[in-house]
Amino acid sequence: MIAVPQNYFSANDYLQWEEKQEEKHEYVNGMIYAMAGASEDHIGITTNLTVIISNHLRGKDCKLFPSDMRLNIASKNIYYYPDLLVTCDERDRFNKKQKNYPCLIIEVLSESTESKDRGVKFAHYQTLQSLQEYVLISQWEQRVEIFRRSEKFWVLQTYTTGELIELQSINLQISIDAIYEDVNFLEASPEEILETPI
Repeated sequence: MIAVPQNYFSANDYLQWEEKQEEKHEYVNGMIYAMAGASEDHIGITTNLTVIISNHLRGKDCKLFPSDMRLNIASKNIYYYPDLLVTCDERDRFNKKQKNYPCLIIEVLSESTESKDRGVKFAHYQTLQSLQEYVLISQWEQRVEIFRRSEKFWVLQTYTTGELIELQSINLQISIDAIYEDVNFLEASPEEILETPI
């Protein structure tokens, strides 16, 4: 994310300004950040998940929203655009422009966002009492990390090649191969790039 050069924005100012923009921007306590574009593999993974989860939720009270839906973390004065979110909360039906009570958030990791997705964003997401699972998906290898809320702390479970992933928040099991269908991993991962001799 790149900060937009501007003075402090109130949340209302941001929302009015954002409605007129062609690109999406996130808002963190007065500062506005432009969102970077996504890679082909990033788009492929989110598309696969959108199809799988949407089909699973058809006819249920839960609803999936892709990255064009804003998420409001009111206690922190923040608006994010997660790659995917699911809400089953009746209160989210009445606001068509943002959601406030997700049970599931999914982020596909990229080089520019991984540290924030693992760090400050996860810290902010944890303040959402409705959130049950936070999912991080690698686009460089078949690797999915799911953080689940327990009574006292968040528990991490990692899935890799050939495994069946369980999204307990929406009662869904997914083959990891289905998530990565048509994703070729042609480019080196950030770790491989760092390890390549000059």
